[in-house]
Amino acid sequence: MNIIRNIRTPIMHRAVEANGFVFVGGTIADDTSVSMGEQTRNILGKIAGYLKEAGTDPSRVVGASIFVTDLSKKKEMDAAWTEFFGDDLPARATIGVADLGGGALIEVVVTALKG
Repeated sequence: MNIIRNIRTPIMHRAVEANGFVFVGGTIADDTSVSMGEQTRNILGKIAGYLKEAGTDPSRVVGASIFVTDLSKKKEMDAAWTEFFGDDLPARATIGVADLGGGALIEVVVTALKG
């Protein structure tokens, strides 16, 4: 199996390609002072860029794990999520957590098919 690592940061690669899949690591918003919906939109835009660099796109996302610090704001996240994915909604788990650090309200991890 060939493994390709993309977009290195000091502690990880943003995207790793393996066995026909692209795995995008946990992504938070650039500006964590904005609403859950705005953070979600920013994160999904970043993920779209990571996927493009790995040779795929958001319509190929098959699964996601979403970590949120305030489940009462989940509707804001859901609205941004459906705006972004439209009818190509992936399987998804939303998990409430105590803290994501740096004021982040949400962190998203996705898996997509290559191509």
